[in-house]
Amino acid sequence: MRIAVVNNFFPPRVGGSAHMAASLAEQYAARGHEVLAITAAYADAPADETKDGYRVVRLPAVKMPQLGLSIDFDMSFASLRPGNWRRLRALLDEFKPDAIHLHGQFFDLSWLAGRYARRHKLPMLLTIHTLLISDNKLYGGVFRFLDTVLVNPILRYLKPRYVILDKLGVDYCVERYGTSDDNSDYFPIAVDTGNFEKPLTKDVRAEHDLGDGPVIVSLGHVIPLRNRLPLVEALPSILDKHPGVKVVVVGRVYHDVFLKRAEELGVADAIIVTGAVPKADVPAYFAAADIVTHDLNGGCGTASLEAMLSGTATIASVTEDNYPGIELRNGENILLVRPDDSEAVANTVIELLDDPEKRALVAQRESAMVRANFGLDVVAEEHLRTFEKLVTEADVLR
Repeated sequence: MRIAVVNNFFPPRVGGSAHMAASLAEQYAARGHEVLAITAAYADAPADETKDGYRVVRLPAVKMPQLGLSIDFDMSFASLRPGNWRRLRALLDEFKPDAIHLHGQFFDLSWLAGRYARRHKLPMLLTIHTLLISDNKLYGGVFRFLDTVLVNPILRYLKPRYVILDKLGVDYCVERYGTSDDNSDYFPIAVDTGNFEKPLTKDVRAEHDLGDGPVIVSLGHVIPLRNRLPLVEALPSILDKHPGVKVVVVGRVYHDVFLKRAEELGVADAIIVTGAVPKADVPAYFAAADIVTHDLNGGCGTASLEAMLSGTATIASVTEDNYPGIELRNGENILLVRPDDSEAVANTVIELLDDPEKRALVAQRESAMVRANFGLDVVAEEHLRTFEKLVTEADVLR
């Protein structure tokens, strides 16, 4: 098959959506399929390159201005650059895809490529990575409005087959986009196990002068959906029992309320913010940690699953039925707290730090669970089976 993978986010940009799109593209190519990845220009990344067995084309894009709001995010829009629709159409005409894999329901490249697929009667999968929700009533209202008047009408026109990653996504897509079992597949997030089989790139404890005390790593961009407030508000209790604890927040800070709250609580000295780090360095940060906790506002994303895979005890905030068909057992193969529950975070962290043997056992089970169910090879194979079925059905209808 010839598969076009489309995502505004793509390496060297860091983030779960970017890494998943690239990892799946590499897997498709490794299995003998022709792959073209189309994305938005980013920093000084080449406009056109071949890597990992497939071609990557980065279209000129306009970066969203930073307005000083707590919802600022580093996004670029290709549709705002003149000529990009023609460039995209020419690329796809030349490549002649059998199917298109779109990533992100509110990205303009997904809309443009989806329009091409609709016009040419090509099967397309659309992976829903990020949910347009916020605890802030104003932002939540804006997001719901955008979903209603912009995103949903576009998706109704495109008619993609949805790939939904977890129960939160299922509930959201049913409510916002009217999805159902008839037009959806439920594949979990893909985790690149190979990235955690390589030698560590650095000694994180030495680099950040962390010493031998307990370290909590929280990896991922700080945005309203992952605001770190439950962890910060748990810190006074944690530090009371384990005064040497350090919290290392790894990722770009787009929402700094957690830092202000840390100052108010007098725990700012326990927090180290590194900014974004290369994908290759991620295993080193997990290896330096005693505990990883990233998704505390409701969720269990790529960073949390990678932390589990690495063999580090990881706390998340989903329900045990979060992944259809995958059995999660709190306290056995995963560590779960209620969303936005700082007391539960404090109690779980203290219990893990008090009992290193339990911490190691749960970490081992988490790693095995992720490897068996979320491994990139497993998830890629599920995607390819779906593509093959959709392409066969499309051929019959032509």
